Amino acid sequence: MIRIALAAALLAAPAYASEAKEQSCKYQGRVMAAVQQARLDRVKQEEVEQVILDSEPEWPETYSKAIPQLTSHVYAMKRRDLKDADLGALFEEQCLQNWDQIQAMQKQLKSN
Repeated sequence: MIRIALAAALLAAPAYASEAKEQSCKYQGRVMAAVQQARLDRVKQEEVEQVILDSEPEWPETYSKAIPQLTSHVYAMKRRDLKDADLGALFEEQCLQNWDQIQAMQKQLKSN
């Protein structure tokens, strides 16, 4: 399931040629961690995006576009399965591992 969320969110996230992949993946991991924490805090699914945005997150605004996609995937998971997981770290790691593929997909989407 994390791979589906990764693809959806990364395609929604901005692609910056000048931005280091490490920084981009770190921001994306933070977004995932914020959604996971909202789920653990029992924030209603329809309120997640606004609650996160109201917290003035420490990532560029454009990364917030991924919140709706991540929310639908995280909220499909059971809370008990999220308690011992670090989805932010996992998401960041998978982003780094799949960076070249993701960039190619984003480039292809822009050319269509």
